Amino acid sequence: MTITNQNQFKMTNSLTTKPPVWYWIIAVIALLWNGMGVIAYLGQAFITDEMIAQLPQEQQAEFLYQHPAWYTSMFALAVFCGALGCIALLIRKKWAYFLFIISFVCATIQQVYLMMEIEGVDKIMPITIIVVAALLVWFSKLSITKLWIK
Repeated sequence: MTITNQNQFKMTNSLTTKPPVWYWIIAVIALLWNGMGVIAYLGQAFITDEMIAQLPQEQQAEFLYQHPAWYTSMFALAVFCGALGCIALLIRKKWAYFLFIISFVCATIQQVYLMMEIEGVDKIMPITIIVVAALLVWFSKLSITKLWIK
């Protein structure tokens, strides 16, 4: 292999492939999804007693329940790592994969704990959260494999 061919080989292997349009659509929708999670976390973390008193009776019980500190930590890690993972997808960085793994593990622990406390149809959202987190891990791994992110 000549020096020119070696340099050309290095250049083509170090470049990423242009992602398809649907990659960007998924990344933006995922950011919106995780953004809603961040808003939910911040709403739960910073709600005041006065704000809770203004809620309907059924919703007040949710906010007055004291979750363990580890549950709140899992919630924070899940949503913030998920949002940062989406930003990493948008700037095409492969560390999105590691952030999504952290988000998936934390969301799964948090949601399984939550599902043990609720009954019936209320389990749809926790299951959806776990599935979406798993799909984001898969999507980021696929993006690395396809060289859409590096």
